[in-house]
Amino acid sequence: MTIPGLSAFYAGIVKRKNMLSVLMQCFSLTCLMTVLWYTVGYSLSFSEAGNSIIGGLDKAFMAGITKASIWETIPEALWALYQMTFAIITPALMVGSFVERMKFNSVMWYCALWMFAVYFPACHMVWGPGGFMAAKGVMDFAGGIVVHITAGIGALVGASVLGPRKENKMIAGNLVLTVLGTGMLWVGWYGFNGGSALAAGADAAFACVATQIAAAAAASVWAIQDVKETGKASMLGIATGSIAGLATVTPCAGFVGPLGALMLGVAAGVVCRFFSLVVKEKYGYDDSLDVFGVHGVGGFLGTCMLGIVASPVFGGFNTDTTMMTQTIIQCTAAVATAVYTAVASYACLMLTKAITGGSLRVPEGAEQGEGLDMWCHGEACYSLSEGESAGGQPVPKVGV
Repeated sequence: MTIPGLSAFYAGIVKRKNMLSVLMQCFSLTCLMTVLWYTVGYSLSFSEAGNSIIGGLDKAFMAGITKASIWETIPEALWALYQMTFAIITPALMVGSFVERMKFNSVMWYCALWMFAVYFPACHMVWGPGGFMAAKGVMDFAGGIVVHITAGIGALVGASVLGPRKENKMIAGNLVLTVLGTGMLWVGWYGFNGGSALAAGADAAFACVATQIAAAAAASVWAIQDVKETGKASMLGIATGSIAGLATVTPCAGFVGPLGALMLGVAAGVVCRFFSLVVKEKYGYDDSLDVFGVHGVGGFLGTCMLGIVASPVFGGFNTDTTMMTQTIIQCTAAVATAVYTAVASYACLMLTKAITGGSLRVPEGAEQGEGLDMWCHGEACYSLSEGESAGGQPVPKVGV
């Protein structure tokens, strides 16, 4: 999902002089999060030795997990591997909000600190043994709260603290790459949503059906609005719409039928697009690749709608609580998660700023000149003629 799906999706949207930096950030986060997960992350998320907020360290370095260890219906080693993919993609999602301006070491430090402050506690509270939110009846099938709300809010705070890009005009470097990344994410989402059933049965089947319907509906609604407003259907728009549908259906996937999935997709196509285009422009924050608008808003929307669309009234499978009761539980959890994540993310950014020399951003000359590929990594995705930038303009001399 992260390599190559998300990295390709993001890299294709940024300017050509910054494409490699996005690929490098996603690739490096995959490696870093893997190490963090197997050393302490899995234990902090799924150990029974902690409390209702965070797990203990008794499973650090996978201690005590053998070939005979079982988590519900599957080997615990497989469960840990599966959950690792969620832990990898969540911070990688945030990369999209501060592309083209944040230093590589700042990205790594922020995401590492953020995992301890936000992701591991959220994962434990929602999915871990004795988790606080799970005990309150919160439902999150595949990560609407744990992945999308946390990543979306962390991204919004990051974009706000960093400030806008100096070159704020969006110039997609390679939309073919973005479309390929979208396809990989769409197919990979079957693993996230269907796989959360932990068995190849009816729950997994309906989760995959819901995933397909919501993504297609959201993409269609997004494209229809593009045509209505501009007279043209945008490839970037329909691709982004599909991701919005995928994010929105994630918390509900195993609890809803086809009608509920369609409702989620239509809502995502309208609401996520509104936040990505209208709200962002009105308030002026540079959430560069719409992480908040797509994932934060989508995760929030799906989490809050779950009580409605999971009801048997709309073909859903939740018979344990009433529509109103579950909606109140879901909305409370979504708001609480968003508020906590915002505060914790800001603290992580301030600590990152102190660790990385007082600045989170690359120098202005690097941002407007050679780009992050050369400044951060000394490499580039494309070979350009001498004196030519990725945008076709002369490259000024930059001292970095």
